Amino acid sequence: MDRLFKILFFGLIIKPIVFVVLGLNLRGHDKLPKKGPAVIVANHNSHLDTIVLMSLYPLSMIHRVRPVAAVDYFLGQGGLLAWLALKCIDIVPMDRSGITEREALFSECHKALDNGDILILFPEGSRGKPEQMSKLKNGVFFLLNERNDTKVTPVMLQGLGRSLPKGEALLVPFNCDVIIGESITVTKQASTFIEQLNRAFSTLSKQCITHFYQDVDEGQ
Repeated sequence: MDRLFKILFFGLIIKPIVFVVLGLNLRGHDKLPKKGPAVIVANHNSHLDTIVLMSLYPLSMIHRVRPVAAVDYFLGQGGLLAWLALKCIDIVPMDRSGITEREALFSECHKALDNGDILILFPEGSRGKPEQMSKLKNGVFFLLNERNDTKVTPVMLQGLGRSLPKGEALLVPFNCDVIIGESITVTKQASTFIEQLNRAFSTLSKQCITHFYQDVDEGQ
């Protein structure tokens, strides 16, 4: 039943919003992982980030794509938000209180990856200011450094933070970039892996049309 909820939610509501209301400049769609275990890592400025990334997959695969999301924000108050998070988005809940041991912290992620799911992770940790990237955290490395079976695919998002900024509830149509890069390998050291991710995001950001327009505006 939950799978049906998810298909109907994305087929009838989310995909029309993403592909009709938003103007997407999508590049590298063929580089998205087609099966799990796999991890997509993206920069994070808006709630739209998650649903846009999930909408890139066909409805026949949408049940395999699951974002990792904070328990306190999405499930802490219960109600409609918790119902949507569990039934329609099918999040992998993560406790970010800091009191959970690392092994337990990632246990649900490992279960999902072992099940062949494709996880969406935001290595900045939480939503930042529109079009500004925060410092990347080591969480993705700690999740994957002992997994040799899991690909990491970087995705650069631009413009979604303007369409639905943090703290806003009204969607504003705006041109948005979704640039997907080649998968990368998790290295043995966290610092090397984070440097690799930073370079990937920097390279992908240069392909963003909205970034180009922003530079033009700033130069005038």
